Amino acid sequence: MSTLAKPSHIGRKISRIRELRDMKQEALAQALGTNQQAVSIMENSETIDDEKLAEVAKALGVTPEAIKNFSEENMINYFNTFHDSSGNGAFGQIDNNNQHCTFNPLDKIVELYER
Repeated sequence: MSTLAKPSHIGRKISRIRELRDMKQEALAQALGTNQQAVSIMENSETIDDEKLAEVAKALGVTPEAIKNFSEENMINYFNTFHDSSGNGAFGQIDNNNQHCTFNPLDKIVELYER
């Protein structure tokens, strides 16, 4: 069983990062001062020169190294590390240094109505 390294298709990486940043080809094209067709061609090419890669990285808000080293597997592993709900507000209980609510919010509402 041989393990062949996948070829690094830089255009697909750019496309995927652009999609993750919720950016359309038109928006990237505008940031690069080109048109949507040029972005499409770039995303279908396997290689891009370093100067163009730096421009694209700046437009996407990432580093050229982030594009070169991007992989779906790394993204999945990164997001799978957020399983213990520590420190998140929208998806879990906020618990900073065990600072719990010391009053019942309903009691405060009743107090407001009694005034």
